[in-house]
Amino acid sequence: MSQSTFEHLDHVTLEGWLDNGQPLTLVDIRDPLSFSRGHIPGSCHVDNATVGDLVDQAPGDQPMVVVCYHGHSSQQAAEWLIGQGFTRVYSLDGGFVGWEANHPHRVER
Repeated sequence: MSQSTFEHLDHVTLEGWLDNGQPLTLVDIRDPLSFSRGHIPGSCHVDNATVGDLVDQAPGDQPMVVVCYHGHSSQQAAEWLIGQGFTRVYSLDGGFVGWEANHPHRVER
């Protein structure tokens, strides 16, 4: 049975996944300037123009973590991705702001 909604993910769990080399797709939906000023290493910037490529190319068998500014917009995006057939979609609680506050050494600029 596939899940019908996204799940919340805290920054500590994401850090553990990254430390353990967990295969995942990190999707940053913030604006391009914010992304260029700092993002979680390994994340890809996705917007309305590139979301189709993400849907076509992202592996469906691994977790997908959606990151926005504060963890609100990512919930809507994660729910939309569930509707596109992805089954393991997570919204990062606290968003990039929370990640940067807790893991400033793990921000790529």
